Amino acid sequence: MELNTCVEVAHHNMPPLGGSASRAEALPPQTALVEERLPFSIRIVRNEEDLDKAVSIRHAAYGRHIPAVAALLEKAEAGDNEPGTVVLLAESKLDGAPLGTMRIQTNRYRKLALEQSVVLPSWLQGKSQAEATRLGVTNNRSGRLVKTALFKAYFQYCLLDEIEWMVITARSPLDRQYEALLFQDVLPGGEFIPMRHVGNIPHRVMAFSVERAEQNWSRAGHPLYDFVFNTDHADIDLCGADYQAVVDRHFPASAYARMN
Repeated sequence: MELNTCVEVAHHNMPPLGGSASRAEALPPQTALVEERLPFSIRIVRNEEDLDKAVSIRHAAYGRHIPAVAALLEKAEAGDNEPGTVVLLAESKLDGAPLGTMRIQTNRYRKLALEQSVVLPSWLQGKSQAEATRLGVTNNRSGRLVKTALFKAYFQYCLLDEIEWMVITARSPLDRQYEALLFQDVLPGGEFIPMRHVGNIPHRVMAFSVERAEQNWSRAGHPLYDFVFNTDHADIDLCGADYQAVVDRHFPASAYARMN
């Protein structure tokens, strides 16, 4: 397999989420995608320089909202380099400045970080999951778009890695943002639980079905449906030579991933 091989996304009748027209042409005919360029790129951290950028924006973002946790995030964490984990970096096209980051940890090799603090219910037991942690975005006016694009990258990564459930923890009032994204409560009544991996601050545990995402968002007329499902964002790049290591570790031949 060539190093620059790109994994194709083909989830049921879902259009490919990002990448070039040539990649879209490799899939069965589907609804034409609208191409949209972003003022930044999102990619998987591939070296120490990238990780340093991700850590800098992470530390700054936590410093604005949770200073006690930010004090522990001045340097990269062991979790950034563990198997089954990737760090995403959003970077300005203008000057290369870091604009956002997110860490995605799957449960392929170990339990999710949130499981230090909560026992997941039976409907999540035995399911493939990916937890998004250490989300941080710039404080300028582009922060909202960066956060939305990082969510799309998170979702796309879960498609590529055949993840069944996206799982997050959210403190108040940020939990309302995930509620608006149609995440559902993992614990009865939306209980807030102190989370060891986030400074023991109470967080709401929520989950999102990857398989039912398109159907649920379509039925709800979700305002981000077109952005996620009908728009080709080539600037969200989960492919390339450095992603190949992830591909080799995680992807069997399947209906969800194709190797060229």
